[in-house]
Amino acid sequence: MRAVVQCVSRASVSVDDAVVGQIGRGYLILLGVGHGDGEAQAERLWEKIRKMRVFDDENGKTNLSLADVEGEVLVVSQFTLFANCKKGNRPSFTDAAAPAEAKRLYEYFVSLARRDVPQVGTGIFGAMMDVELVNRGPFTLCLDTDNL
Repeated sequence: MRAVVQCVSRASVSVDDAVVGQIGRGYLILLGVGHGDGEAQAERLWEKIRKMRVFDDENGKTNLSLADVEGEVLVVSQFTLFANCKKGNRPSFTDAAAPAEAKRLYEYFVSLARRDVPQVGTGIFGAMMDVELVNRGPFTLCLDTDNL
């Protein structure tokens, strides 16, 4: 699994000009599922994200976790995180999981987030979405379960 995690002041996702998910301070997580990923990868990725200390404390040091700041989470599916751009000019997405399995694991990841975070928003899996955010910091991390 791969995730782009952005610290945000606020973020929202819309489908057909209607907001379907929104949060205040917290994380916007763009989540991609690859071949061979399963629940173990989702759990490991969520635990890493949940425990990361990337929010500023009273001294301006990145010492606080999502729970410490009572942060919120917006999770948006993003199969393009598995794009392969090695050949030609058109990315290949063959490394992304099949849609049914990707949706199942996306929903499982969201359920893990909802277990630990009071406010979790989502996009709509497979839909064309417009994502808006105010990136705080900016602070953006790219995580891959193959490297955790």
